[in-house]
Order: sequence, then structure tokens, then C-alpha cells
Amino acid sequence: VDVLNTMQDESLPLTPGEWPEWGNPITDPAAFDLIRSYSPYDNVEAKAYPPMLITGGLNDPRVTYWEPAKWAARLRATKTDDNLLLLKINMGAGHGGKSGRYDSLREDAEAYAFVLTQVGGA
Repeated sequence: VDVLNTMQDESLPLTPGEWPEWGNPITDPAAFDLIRSYSPYDNVEAKAYPPMLITGGLNDPRVTYWEPAKWAARLRATKTDDNLLLLKINMGAGHGGKSGRYDSLREDAEAYAFVLTQVGGA
């Protein structure tokens, strides 16, 4: 996700409340540098990446749906391998995925199926 840009957008309702714990990259250069050092979006490099299933939820207030989409696009444009990179935005889910026992289990099954296809188990 694009942690650095999110933590610099004070209009997002959860961002200002995170500053006491993570630092405010708007006013603190050390916090900016630290957050940038682990931000997945900011650390994409031209190299080989493993197969990836990147997921998000349309109704997620913590990680907005455009963050995984933006990260997937950057990875696709930059990575040097031909490994599978799938993006799935669940149109009925929030931060923890779909609610309900069976819908949650279906999402888990999709993730397991992806892993199994990539390691040769399916």
C-alpha cells in the first residue's frame, strides 16, 4: 500500500489519529524517511517478485481500494519477471474482507487456491 501518501493526507479520517504512534511525515522529516523506508509502494524496484495475489475491499476505510490497485500497477510496470500478479478488489468487503462465516471462508479458499496453483499443488 501507499503508506507515505496516506499518512500525509490529513483529510482521511484515520490519518491524524495515527500520527502519535507512527509520526507525522508532513512535519517531521525523520518520520517521513522512516515511513518511506517500509512503504511497499515506495520500495518497488526493477527486480523479480514472487507470484502475488493482491487484495482489497471497496468499503475499507483503512486501506482505500485504490492503494492496492496503484501498487499492483506499479509492480506490473516495474517487475522484471513473468510471475502471476493478480489484483482482486472485493466490491462488498471492508478491511477484514467479507463478513459472514461462509463468505469469509470462500475468500480464504481463493487465497489458498492461488497459493496451491503457484506451488504446483493444484
